[in-house]
Amino acid sequence: SIRHFVTMMATRMSASSSSGKKTSSKARSSSSSSNVRRLRATTSAPTTPASSAAPPASARGGVPEGTPVVEPRDLPSRPRRNRKSRHLRRAFSETTVRPEHFILPVFVHDGEEDIPINAMPGVSRLGWQNGLVREVEAAMKEGVHQVVIFPKTPDELKTSTAEEAFNPDGLAQRSISLLKEKFGNDIVVYTDVALDPYNSDGHDGIVSDAGVILNDETIHYLQKQAVSQARAGADCVSPSDMMDGRVAAIREALDAEGFTDVSIMSYTAKYASAFYGPFREALASAPKAGEAHRIIPPNKKTYQQDPANYREALREAMLDEEEGADIMMVKPGMPYLDIIRLLRDNTTLPVAAYHVSGEYSMLKAAAAAGYLNEQDAVLESLLSMRRAGSDLILTYYATQAARWIQEGGLDASQGGD
Repeated sequence: SIRHFVTMMATRMSASSSSGKKTSSKARSSSSSSNVRRLRATTSAPTTPASSAAPPASARGGVPEGTPVVEPRDLPSRPRRNRKSRHLRRAFSETTVRPEHFILPVFVHDGEEDIPINAMPGVSRLGWQNGLVREVEAAMKEGVHQVVIFPKTPDELKTSTAEEAFNPDGLAQRSISLLKEKFGNDIVVYTDVALDPYNSDGHDGIVSDAGVILNDETIHYLQKQAVSQARAGADCVSPSDMMDGRVAAIREALDAEGFTDVSIMSYTAKYASAFYGPFREALASAPKAGEAHRIIPPNKKTYQQDPANYREALREAMLDEEEGADIMMVKPGMPYLDIIRLLRDNTTLPVAAYHVSGEYSMLKAAAAAGYLNEQDAVLESLLSMRRAGSDLILTYYATQAARWIQEGGLDASQGGD
């Protein structure tokens, strides 16, 4: 009957529903158990940070037989990452060396032929009319547009009071005028203000019979010397004498004659160094023995700084800045990197370093003996002075170093890829 049929269908549907619930419950239970097992497996397995994973073999290349197999170190910082390619090293380089940073020192004499300087291979006393122009042109071709002139005065023109220093037709003055006439504003000409190239006693100042280097009397002649150089066309005069108060006196003299635009590069921290020997041979300017009635000091320690002193350089720097110096110099360069940094940290003025003759000759000798790669050692030396804080570097390597830099030598000296 209809009632019997309805009752039967209801019973079947109820049984089917109960069976489905049991099946679904079992499925859910099975799925949950599987998830728990997967979670336990995941949480119990050790993890290896991606940064600590060993790099693929292709990144490291092969290794020599016997290389130990080790777990990569878990290092949060690896500075070598920033050095791994030439382009990255250049991008992160904190110091640059360019030809614009160089001043070329040149020795000139009153003759036609160049005279090689034995203690400085590759450097000569240049004939002021020919060799000087040739060497300056070669430097400018490499991007060096700054030069400082050192004259070799004939012995017959030297006197104990050094009046030749301010001769308007003197060797230094003629050389300055020649360069400015030839190259105009394309060359910056620096000069040396001191009496030793003209002094028969070999000192930077006038020497009394008792052996005292006269400070104020010397300054009077330094003023005349600086003005004569400015009249000849000098862009910057450079007192290297180390007399007290000479920067203010020279500034006063230049301004009084209308040379307010002529700069002063003061030898602020010039030390009584053993590294000047080859330079003194080049100019024959070493102190000379005195006559019977005169005492001539055998060295320059009463006016140049003691190599043992650090704070003294700061005192000299403060005075030079107050007196009107435009540039400060440290001489020598590499043995006094700490002094370069001292001045750099205590003045807003440009700082120059003199890579002196003794430093040049040592590098030349070591390279000739095969002890050093000359290019790499020279460029590293110049880089160290720039890193210490020098804006300018006087160096006999100026032309050659500029050429090396233009050819990519600085990159090569710091390694390949």
